[in-house]
Parts: sequence; C-alpha cells; structure tokens
Amino acid sequence: MSHPPSPAAPARRTRGAAAALTLGALLASSVTTLATAPAASAAETLLSQGRTATASSTEGAGYAASAAVDGDLTGTRWASQWSDAQWIQVDLGATKDLSRVVLTWEGAYGRNYEIQVSDNGTDWRTAKTVTGSDGGTDDLAISGTGRYVRMNGLVRSSGYGYSLWEFQVYGSDGGTNPPPGGAVKVTGSQGNWQLTVGGQPYTVKGLTWGPAMADAARYVPDLRSMGVNTVRTWGTDASSKPLLDAAAAHGLKVMNGFWLQPGGGPGSGGCVDYVTDTTYKTTMLTEFAKWVETYKSHPATLMWNVGNESVLGLQNCYSGTELENQRNAYTSFVNDVAKKIHSIDPDHPVTSTDAWTGAWPYYKRNAPDLDLYSMNAYGDLCGVRQDWIDGGYDKPYLITETGNAGEWEVPDDVNGVPDEPTDVQKAEAYTKVWGCVTGHQGVALGATMFHYGLEHDFGGVWFNLLPDGLKRLSYYAVKKAYAGSTAGDNTPPVITNMTVSTPTAAPAGREFTVRADIRDPDGDPIAPKIYLSGNYANGDKRLIDAQYRSLGNTTFAVTAPEKLGVWKVYIQAEDGRGNAGIETKSVKVVAPPVTGTNIAQGRPTTASSAQASYGDCPCPASHATDGNPNTRWASDWADPQWIQVDLGSVRSFSRLQLVWDPAFARAYEVQVSDDGQNWRTIHTQTAGNGDIDTIESGATARHVRLHMTARGTGWGYSLHEFGVYS
Repeated sequence: MSHPPSPAAPARRTRGAAAALTLGALLASSVTTLATAPAASAAETLLSQGRTATASSTEGAGYAASAAVDGDLTGTRWASQWSDAQWIQVDLGATKDLSRVVLTWEGAYGRNYEIQVSDNGTDWRTAKTVTGSDGGTDDLAISGTGRYVRMNGLVRSSGYGYSLWEFQVYGSDGGTNPPPGGAVKVTGSQGNWQLTVGGQPYTVKGLTWGPAMADAARYVPDLRSMGVNTVRTWGTDASSKPLLDAAAAHGLKVMNGFWLQPGGGPGSGGCVDYVTDTTYKTTMLTEFAKWVETYKSHPATLMWNVGNESVLGLQNCYSGTELENQRNAYTSFVNDVAKKIHSIDPDHPVTSTDAWTGAWPYYKRNAPDLDLYSMNAYGDLCGVRQDWIDGGYDKPYLITETGNAGEWEVPDDVNGVPDEPTDVQKAEAYTKVWGCVTGHQGVALGATMFHYGLEHDFGGVWFNLLPDGLKRLSYYAVKKAYAGSTAGDNTPPVITNMTVSTPTAAPAGREFTVRADIRDPDGDPIAPKIYLSGNYANGDKRLIDAQYRSLGNTTFAVTAPEKLGVWKVYIQAEDGRGNAGIETKSVKVVAPPVTGTNIAQGRPTTASSAQASYGDCPCPASHATDGNPNTRWASDWADPQWIQVDLGSVRSFSRLQLVWDPAFARAYEVQVSDDGQNWRTIHTQTAGNGDIDTIESGATARHVRLHMTARGTGWGYSLHEFGVYS
C-alpha cells in the first residue's frame, strides 16, 4: 500500500458541530534532503526516561521513584519522607557517557545536595555538589561515565521532604540504547489510565514524521535530543522499515498509521462507500494485516493507528441520513480492523484518529475494540478535555496532531485571508497545548505534535518546526516541553513588528516596503531574506525568492508580482547556526495606477460573446469597463473573440491598461475606429503572458477594440478591466 500524499497539513478541525472541511494540502511539496538538516553527531540523548528508579523512601504509594522518570513534568512526582539524607537514583541499563542532569523540583526541594554516579550501584563518586539551590529547575552540567545516577539530598528547603517532578539524565548512548521493551498496554481504570511499555509508565512525547523514511537515520538523533520518544506516521508499508530501525537504535517508538479514505477530505484518496464497498474494506483489511504481521515484533512499534479524520471527512462525500449511515459503517469497519490487529498482535494497542470530538460517539457505539481514541486538534485543543468529560467516555485518548492555530482558526487580516500567527505566538501555542495535554491526568496519554517537517513552502512555514532544515522558536518550545530544558542551545533570531507599507494596494511590478524589528538572543550576525507565496493569488504554495533591495534598518523595498491578488511576503532571518526566524504578512497586489482619466469607464461595451453562467458569471462585456476590479468579462472558449467600447465621440487617448483574469490572450491586436465599421491597428501582441498589460500606444478615435486570436489557456478570454486613458 502506498502512503497518503506527503502529510497534508490539517484540514479544518473543530470539536463542536461538523464544519465544512478546508482542502488543506499545505505540505504537499516533496521532501528534499538538505545540507542544513540536523546532524546525528550533534545529538544529546535523554537517557533516564522510563528506566528503573529507586529511592531511599517515599511519602506514600502515589509518590514512587518511577514517577520522576516517567516524562510527566507536571502530573506525577516522587516525594520522600520528611527528613534529611534522602536519595533517588536511576539505573540507565548500561554505562553511558554523561553530560547533564536536570532536576525539576516540586515545592519541597533540596537546598543542598550532590549528584553522584556509579558503575555498580554500590560505589559512588560525586559529579556535582549544589549548595543554596532555590528550587524550580536545576540544569547541571556533569561529565564522565556511569550506569547509575543519584541525587543525594543533604539539606531540605522546608519541613517537608524532597520532591521531584522529573529527574532527567542526559548523555550519549552511541546508538546502543534500545527503547523500553515488552508489551505495550493501556492500564488502569476510569479516569486513571496510563500507557505502559514492558510494565513501565510511558507518556507519549512525540512528533509527526515528515522526512523521507529512507532518511530516518539522519534525523532521528535530533528527535532524541529534543526529548521526543515517539514519532507518528500516516501509512505503513515496506518503506517504513528504515524509520522503525532508526527509532529502535535511538530509543524511540513509532505509532504506525494505516490510511483510509477519505482521510480528511477530497484530495486524500477520494470517497468510499463504507456501507456497500466490501471489496475496498476486504483489501484494506488484508493489507493492514500484512504489515501488522511484518512489524508486530519490531522493538520500535508502539501501537497501530487506523484512519485519519475520516469520520469528519465523510461530510465531504455524503450528507443527511446517508452521512450518518456512512459514519456508522466506517467506525464499524475500524472496529473490524482493530479486532483483526488484536488477533495478530495482542501486545500493542489500536487507536483511530479524527479531527472532531463529535466522532467519538460513533467510536463509542461502533468500535468497542479500540484501546484508546486519538484526536487532531490545534487552537482549540484545550477544550478537548471538557468534551471528553461531557461525552461520558470510558476510554483514554492521545493527541495525534497539535500545535499552533491553523488557517481555519484565526481571524482574517485586512486583506480577508487568515492572519498567520507570529513565530513567538506559535512557540507559545506549543507550550500551551502541551500543558493542556499533561493537565488531563489519567486520561490524555500524551501527544505527537505537528510537525517534524522540512518543507519550505506556505504550509511548511505555517506548521513545520524546521522548514528547510532551519530550527525555529517552535522547535525549541517543543524541546523545552519534552526534554525539560534548552539551556546551552543557540536559539533563533526573533522577528517582531513586521509591517507592509501598502498592505491593501501594492502596485503590480512596482516596489512596496517591508520592515521588521529583528534581534538575535545570542548576538549572532543575522542574514535576512525575502520570499513571496502566491497561495491565495494563484494556488501556488511554493515560496519564491522575491526581488528586493535593502534600505537599511531591516527595511526592504520589494518588487510586487505582476499577478494581481493577495500574496504573502515573508522575512526569514538566519543566524548561520542552523536557526531561523520567519515572519509573514499579506499584501494585496493591484493594478498600477495609470496617469490620466479612464474615458472607457461606464461607456457602452459589447463583445463577440459572453458567458452567461459559469463560476462567478454572468460575465457581460460591461463588467470590463465598470471600474470594479472584482468583476470580469468572459468570452466563449473559442478563437477568435473581441471586446469593444464606444467612447461616445471621437476622443484622444495615450495608453491602455488590460487587467487579465487567468484566462488571458497570448495574441491580440488593439484596433480603433471612428465609425465602428472600419478598423485600424495601433498595437500588436504575439507573446502575451497575462496579468497586466499597460500599452503605451495612443490614437484619436471613437471606438476601441481588442481583437484576440490566440488564447493563453484552454478557457476563453477574460478581462477584469479594459481601460482607455486620455
């Protein structure tokens, strides 16, 4: 089975009543291997998470030593008895090269303590002595090797004992540290669940996977250095093995996905009739079973995820009673898949992802064999908890996509397009959503955030943590959430206060001004670049190099495209250390002003043909001379065609301006006449490219005609404006 298209950026997500999906193939460009991508040699590994931890004492049954190495920074903790001379230690499983210990204290912290290491758990040596700690987070650089690492408390800060949210040990494992082994289970009872791997608690700290599977060995070490323990895929087949192997080598797990139509909406595989199409269902069931059998014993396999956003996406295929029938049939089929997977692999859970908590009642009714639910949610993620409570559900859930707010969740800007959050706002959003995930203790079992992707295009800038291999503020926000610290990291330039001089009226082909405040927290030299995207103007999601010049003081004169419509302009500031800040604003490109008076505006206009009904039509000839750039004349889809305007009397003019719709003329003549019968040619074009033609040809005449002989597209001819200027 082939994978779905390169992970498309999420379609519209809503927790409430189903809203119309947006067709969001925001990350559709192919992945390119980049020289600036993270190198494996730079990785620092979190060694302690999920390892065996013991302590001198505990305050009670709910405060075991294992709670300090379970990856939960705010929900679980170790707490000792209320006396000095207490310790907690972790067994790393083998001798490791050590570089750092991070202690995240609860209110009862150690004022004086030692960090000790040992090769055998008996003979200890002191790697760091701390006196006068003020609690919070202590990020301590250490060196040397050891299998066991211990916090040996000497003096408490209060009358309570010692209490740690997390005890994290970092270093290098040389790629020999396997992920926790053993069966993966959802354990516990209503509202008090946890995921376990080999009996050890496991909080999913994940990212969705973007690079080519074959390049996994190159990128997985960087994920590990971020504190990531899980990656999510949307499809599983023979190409998945390099990712699974690289994940296992570096101590990560993989949530193996299986793609089902419609997969979030049109463009993701089309529509299926789940009520009647037994051939499709049988084919998918057989295909999935094949890969479960193949990878069920792979040490990196964490669980199986069946489908992505299809309950919501089915509304793009069906409506009314039939939509209800299809949703029930789809979730019943998901249950059939879950039962089949369990029969082959009883040691890994099965889940299913949607983008709407309204899908959960269907799963509750029709898919009892799912071990847990999964949900994609972005700006509204923090409301998922209340939806789960209100729905009275009896299974835990994972968040399988989340991050900053998407196009469908932000207000429109002055040009009527979604106002993309700033880099600072995006980073804050990742921190917030992780807090909401960890805040739903005993129910939310973690998250795989969106998106460890490299695409440097419209969607890549909106969602990717490292577009073009460059790390952004959001990358470090995720690292801080998962690894507990970014101390010592060189971080990206920060861009603020970006403005466009003429956001609603940038003349096509002429310059407008862009400026911003740019600073680098580390004092690195900054290299700014300017890009443009025509996503809203012509559907091209690529980022193209802009033509621009520096005016000093991080101000730039940028040449506007010739294509009319709303464009995005981007400032990308690079620090030469593998980091970038990226900020964007929209700019509306309009026809450049023409000197003089448009003597054609409002005058009688006729044409060889006009479309009566197609898209936004009727499109009569008069729309080309009404002065409204949002209306247009459109001809039949045939050659030749003409449009002419009667100026009312013989008038002198010096230039014309033609504002083309995408259906433009490649070849045409401008003709004039005094009587509307006898015509003379004043301008000929044989290689037109559309957009805007400003014609510096004048004449004295009553009638002006555009005679078009070769179309530039398969459509007809279409003009927004046919201006004649005196």
